[in-house]
Amino acid sequence: MSSLLESREVSKIYRMGNTEVVALDHASVAVGEGEFVALQGTSGSGKSTLLNLLGGLDRPTSGEIVFEDRSLAPFTKKEMAHYRRLSVGMIFQNFNLIPSMTAAENVGLALAFGGLRGRARDERARELLEEVGLGERLTHKPTELSGGEQQRVAIARALANRPRILLADEPTGNLDSTRARELLALLRNMIDKSGLTVVLVTHDRDLAAEFADRTIFMKDGRVQS
Repeated sequence: MSSLLESREVSKIYRMGNTEVVALDHASVAVGEGEFVALQGTSGSGKSTLLNLLGGLDRPTSGEIVFEDRSLAPFTKKEMAHYRRLSVGMIFQNFNLIPSMTAAENVGLALAFGGLRGRARDERARELLEEVGLGERLTHKPTELSGGEQQRVAIARALANRPRILLADEPTGNLDSTRARELLALLRNMIDKSGLTVVLVTHDRDLAAEFADRTIFMKDGRVQS
């Protein structure tokens, strides 16, 4: 299996005054196309930092992120924004939906950023929400949706512009165990059906073991396995 996305000897150092904090220490990870990979480790192990680098939200201090055999290192701000918008989708523990917008409008906003307009945008938003089981909730605002439903809207939004890879940072952190399993079953189904690639940060070993193809453990900014 060829790698779709890799971190190669990536380090990330934050400077706080005279203090250096090593968030990542020569971390190398390779994710194949259509793979479901879980990242696990204690708080401060570097999981979220690595995910942010893979998603182009930040740049490494050293090493490089490689997508489809192309390094992100020389990317301009415009190229990096294009990568974030079209190649990767991201979801987080906090759903980050716009409260004043309906489910369809939240998804439609992402489609607008991707360049889709008018009726085509409305139809694509509806299709995405139907795909995540929310076809009957198009006009509901976030406050009218459960936590699990809000996260499904967030997934639909993340998939709006047909990214190759979905990066999920503790997406089940605010959900009960039943909703958490439903959410990961949904992601697993999308992988099996459409070849989506998923990198999931989770503290739940049982969920990772049940749904992911493999688990990568991290400790003190380093990849353990």
